Amino acid sequence: MTSLRRVLVAALKGLLKGKSFIQAILAFWVNPSSPIPESRPEGDAQPESTTSSSQSASSPSRKKGIRRTPSSSPKAKAKAQEPVTPSIPTKVTATVTVTSSPSSPSPSSSPASLPASPASPYTTSPPSSPDQQPRHALQRQLSPLHLKSKSQSTTATSIDSFLQDAERLLLEPVSGGRLQDFATGLQAQFRDRLLNNASCMLPSYNHQLPNGSEQGRFLSLDVGGSTLRVALIELRGKTAAQKDENMVILSKDTFKITPELKKLEGMDFFDWMAARILETVNKVENNNQTGHTGHTGPLPMGLAWSFPIEQTSLRGGILQGMGKGFRAADSLLGQDLGDIIQTACIGHGLHVQLAAIVNDSAAALLSEAYVHTTTRFGLILGTGVNIAVHLPVPAVGRAKFGARPAVWFNEASHVIINTELGMFGHGILPVTRWDALLNADHPKPEFQPLEHMVSGYYLGEVTRFALLEAVESAGLFGGIAPPSLLTPYALDTETLSVMATDASPSLEMATAVFHKSHPSASGTPPTLADIRTVCTLASLIAQRSAAIVGASVYALWALKAETEQEYIETSLIQAHTDNARAELAIVQARTVVAFNGSVIERYPQYLEQCQAVVNSLAATKPSAEASTIGLVPAQESSLLGAAVALACL
Repeated sequence: MTSLRRVLVAALKGLLKGKSFIQAILAFWVNPSSPIPESRPEGDAQPESTTSSSQSASSPSRKKGIRRTPSSSPKAKAKAQEPVTPSIPTKVTATVTVTSSPSSPSPSSSPASLPASPASPYTTSPPSSPDQQPRHALQRQLSPLHLKSKSQSTTATSIDSFLQDAERLLLEPVSGGRLQDFATGLQAQFRDRLLNNASCMLPSYNHQLPNGSEQGRFLSLDVGGSTLRVALIELRGKTAAQKDENMVILSKDTFKITPELKKLEGMDFFDWMAARILETVNKVENNNQTGHTGHTGPLPMGLAWSFPIEQTSLRGGILQGMGKGFRAADSLLGQDLGDIIQTACIGHGLHVQLAAIVNDSAAALLSEAYVHTTTRFGLILGTGVNIAVHLPVPAVGRAKFGARPAVWFNEASHVIINTELGMFGHGILPVTRWDALLNADHPKPEFQPLEHMVSGYYLGEVTRFALLEAVESAGLFGGIAPPSLLTPYALDTETLSVMATDASPSLEMATAVFHKSHPSASGTPPTLADIRTVCTLASLIAQRSAAIVGASVYALWALKAETEQEYIETSLIQAHTDNARAELAIVQARTVVAFNGSVIERYPQYLEQCQAVVNSLAATKPSAEASTIGLVPAQESSLLGAAVALACL
């Protein structure tokens, strides 16, 4: 009876202190000789005199050596009464606490001390105030962005360890023998899709390359997503006094395509284009230039078109949806682009003849081939990526050529191929968890897998995902991400490129650039260690991009060498056999890769890294001991390439 009375009294005391009846009885039942312990608001620290049995290993406070009380559940209370030896780290450089809801404790929300190597330049300082600790709301925002293993979700890491893991994930798969295997896999995909894929490895109508002796005046148009460029170009051939004077832009105008212009429908947009062409031509005449071409007849005009088109001839193709906010094609779908532009020009009294349409990678190849006659590749690497390559006609599936006349095949031994490089790499690309996150949010994750890893549009986004993980798992930025980094595609590659130019020990310029674009919530600039981490991650991701692009160039070069040898052995037309021998001789000596685009031109060290990868791969091929593959810039390649395409007719 006495025992029952003691139980009821203990339960009553527990009820008065907010305990449930069952909790009070269970607590008394576990230790009937002790009074019911005083309850304490969850999260309050125990006094220093409290024994270690009341300390929990799951939720230390920010004060060193002091632990918070465990959850108030019966199971947790029973666990708390077991003796626990507290562990005190010998050195704590940063503490990241991710606070969970009091009602939903979880192992993943426990904080961890982050020991760092004393020699590390990335050592971070402990947060100086509670405001620097990550919030539960932030964790909810970040958690869906991560694909973590079980160990990653429960164990924090140091910045040093995080960067070492990033280097392993990003660079090991594109180094040594694994890089060679990747290039071999790409070459196999190129070979296969030359024969049977209707979306890539597309033959153009350009089968003649310049020899550098072509001359004349030509009008070139370059229509992109934001600008129309019009230029009058003179090709002077080998008679030019200096090599850099054999292609001269006599006049060039750039016209911005505003959002209002993009809304123009049907012929209205092309009429606007024709009016701008007339402005440029008139400017040349008013400057006392001698006629259009120096001879009678219409002025030949070439077009570099950056939108989808089903090309049906050298001068024409079926217009498709332009995208990028343009409405011009909406009422003209299915009509011939060459006829549309020609009609608009005639309406403005222009005496011109559209005679060639090329894409940007083919234009790069053609423009540089006029100067360096061994140019056989054109690489574009800016917002997107693509390569054009000069290959034997028989290497391409016949169905890809469409309804071309037999005479074309009799004349053409080789043809410029639009590879659509971004579409390759399925199953062989070194996908990291950050790439997987990008693909998970992409509307067409499987459409251009290689482009997602190398182009300027995506390099910043992959870096953003890596930074967010470093914030959550390694305490980058004090464990709190700048709010703008939570927005997809907020970190652009141009920002990272500018930061990479800062080689100073203090990284003051890089810090200012990053903080201006991505200020912290408190307004405090990032630390030197934070900026070093950002720059290191961005550099690793750019290095991987350069390795993949370099491997792509080498794989296409190896494909060309292989198909030229096969052509020599199988061709029934002597002239074509002779052409193949000449092409193989170029491949075995020095082949030029013309390049253009913001990433390969302006991202610090990118070109050098890409060239180094090409060189290392070429050195592994026994038959290529004396071969060199040189990356050469092709300035103004869209305009000049369109003019060269005309000159080759």
